[in-house]
Amino acid sequence: MAAPTRALPRTVDHSVCSSVPGMYCAHSAGPPAVTPGVGGAARGGLANLIGVGFTGLTGLAVTWLVARGLGTDHAGAFFAATALFALATGLARLGTQTGLVYWPARLRARGHTNLLGECLRTGLTPVGAVALVMAAVVWVCAPALARITAPDSSPGMVADHAGQLRVLAVFLPLAAVADAVLTATRGYRMLRPTIMLERIVRPGLQLAGIGGLALAAAWVALPPRWYALAWVGPYLPVALLGGYALRRVYLTGREPAAEPTSRARRMLRRRFWRFTGPRAVASVAQLALQRLDVLLVAAFGGLAAAALYAVAGRFVVLGQFANQGIGQAVQPRLAEALATGDQARANALYQAATGWLVLATWPLYLLVIMFAPVYLGAFGDDYRTGGAIVVVLGSAMLFSTGCGMVDSVLTMADRTTWNLWNVVLALVVTISLDLLLIPPLGALGAAIGLAVAVLINNLVPLLQVGLSLGLHPFGRGTMVAGGLAVVCFGGVAALSVASLGATVPGLSAAVLIGGGLYALAVFRLRAPLGLSDFAQLRRS
Repeated sequence: MAAPTRALPRTVDHSVCSSVPGMYCAHSAGPPAVTPGVGGAARGGLANLIGVGFTGLTGLAVTWLVARGLGTDHAGAFFAATALFALATGLARLGTQTGLVYWPARLRARGHTNLLGECLRTGLTPVGAVALVMAAVVWVCAPALARITAPDSSPGMVADHAGQLRVLAVFLPLAAVADAVLTATRGYRMLRPTIMLERIVRPGLQLAGIGGLALAAAWVALPPRWYALAWVGPYLPVALLGGYALRRVYLTGREPAAEPTSRARRMLRRRFWRFTGPRAVASVAQLALQRLDVLLVAAFGGLAAAALYAVAGRFVVLGQFANQGIGQAVQPRLAEALATGDQARANALYQAATGWLVLATWPLYLLVIMFAPVYLGAFGDDYRTGGAIVVVLGSAMLFSTGCGMVDSVLTMADRTTWNLWNVVLALVVTISLDLLLIPPLGALGAAIGLAVAVLINNLVPLLQVGLSLGLHPFGRGTMVAGGLAVVCFGGVAALSVASLGATVPGLSAAVLIGGGLYALAVFRLRAPLGLSDFAQLRRS
């Protein structure tokens, strides 16, 4: 029988010993027990999936309103401006979207709650400072940035583009801080603030604002910068409410403990940024993989081509939201499992999350690939030429989701430097291919570059995770989910296209027949798919 757990003596400065990788404290009785199984991750993942589903649908609606209401050139300017805003915000976050989950989860798992306040200050303060600097840079450089991303546009178009960038710059610090504080709440296993504020409140307000502008445009001409304001304005209430939520969860979870020494604080700060530093560069590179191609298409192919690329690839964001929704629920538990050496639990979490991701996203990707003309036609006749872009990006995303949250596994295992080099490699490849292919192929060249980068950014970490940690995503649930999606949506959709064509009736038939078969099969196979964990929701 194991020896009883001993209380940690308050006279010994060991408060940070076992909270950092590679350190051991002889005075510690070991980490406290963590919740076994994947039920908690399933509950959080399901709730977050509902939230990201709403976010994805509202984002698609916003894209439709912008594409329909502004025309291709002004829509391209809007998408280029928001892409640049996302890049600047990602740089200001300094990689804390991982560190502020990893370290609170690790400190709590190791029983060192007296260092949580120092951890939050270490992560949040630099984000606010850097975000203010980035906002000033974007404001001052807005005219030059507008000329770079719209080189062949009229002076009036360039001025409108610069006005959008300056509106976004004002709200950039709020966006960075809002993301950081919501990330910190997830380190406490609190997903509700993220789901309510980031997944429902912000996109809901964005849709309401831009929808209102679209209605008003029927009576009065509005400058494009109003669209930028309606899109970015909701970050203000999200930042305020997110800060309030973090303060509450911090005060509620704070336990009486000895005040950490200055040495322990310094060690935590050093370890925090040693872990987070590589991830800061990697997160910016990862975001550049998702956003830089829009800017390159605008610079080398024109604003109309940028609008076509943004619209054709919008469905990819829906899958990425699903990945975030599941990943945010699994990450803190994965960090705890890897921190305590529970490899079996870590592998179970990874495989379960991959199965849920495939189950949620493959039907969407397969349907969009098979019915690309219907999808693109919904945005207007100017976008119907993007069918090849949809096929290329959809195929890449099928592969990516089949690998699961492999980069998060690598990061939660404290291999942030590996993750950094993986993302940098993928970014170099996509930029090189973009510069080579965009001039002759336009938006399709950018799609090919992104698809190759997605393959690299999943294959390399998949090998690293398998060889160094013995983890892989190909569990029974993943295989069953993939097979069901291919049969019910790939096969049924192919038969529907053959008989009714890539039309709205054909899509309707594929959704009704394939969706019905899919729902029935998922219910019958809920045990191997890991969906039995969701039954616990009835008791919540």
